[in-house]
Amino acid sequence: MSGSSDEVVRFWERLGLPGLIDVHTHFMPEQVLRKVWAYFDSAGPLTGMEWPIAYRHDEDERLALLRSFGVRRFTSMLYPHKAGMAAWLNGWAADFARRVPDCLHTATFFPEEGVERYVREAVEAGARIFKSHIQVGAYDANDPLLEPVWGLLAEAAVPVVMHCGSGPAPGKYTGPEPVGRLLARHPRLRLVVAHMGMPEYAEFLALAEAYPEVRLDTTMAFTDFSEELTPFPVAERGRLADLGDRILLGTDFPNIPYPYVHQLHALERLELGDDWLRAVCYGNAHAMFDRR
Repeated sequence: MSGSSDEVVRFWERLGLPGLIDVHTHFMPEQVLRKVWAYFDSAGPLTGMEWPIAYRHDEDERLALLRSFGVRRFTSMLYPHKAGMAAWLNGWAADFARRVPDCLHTATFFPEEGVERYVREAVEAGARIFKSHIQVGAYDANDPLLEPVWGLLAEAAVPVVMHCGSGPAPGKYTGPEPVGRLLARHPRLRLVVAHMGMPEYAEFLALAEAYPEVRLDTTMAFTDFSEELTPFPVAERGRLADLGDRILLGTDFPNIPYPYVHQLHALERLELGDDWLRAVCYGNAHAMFDRR
């Protein structure tokens, strides 16, 4: 893996950056992560394809790898697939953030009784970013139980990374339409659309154009793996340039089927310029999270 680390470092050194900020990395309780990996191994219905995990290592080794890549800040994206999990996951994530100070304190939620209470507790405990997985959780972002949560997060200006696009497989509540209804009620919500909203790229770019607090993360977008399945429309590339201040580096580490550096090379080959790359790979996230 050292060669891969060297390539990553050369990438950000060439741009004159102090490193990278990756807003979409996964750390979660070991027993949960093992089940996630088993799901990928089985080519479950939400993936439906062979998906080898490139960085199937224990937690300490995964942390060491990210640091060797020069990732200065990252997240512990975790999410419940049913009621009764989120508060427990948030407790684990809070402890992880205490143990791992370069990880942005991450939290999550699910539409259930008590959700407003535990989300408020997480915010008051210092959560810097939340994860919402519409596809896995199979819930509507407009569920009335979540209405106070969105208001709370909008008021606190805490970003929410939401997997709301219909890739790699559509869900009952995925797609831009439910998200558009959510944003119409909460236009100040700092929503980060995961995976650039694939495959509904154009529609989610339009939401970012309409709502100044909406951002998109690059997770798996533009890579050979994703381009084969859901290619980003060449005609939309100009909109990527225009929204360069609201696109954030995300990778899905460790659950990716290729080396980490490939995500960076995929961004580079868009040929949107070094200033764009500097903003996406560091500057935009630094501006959003640097409160020190």
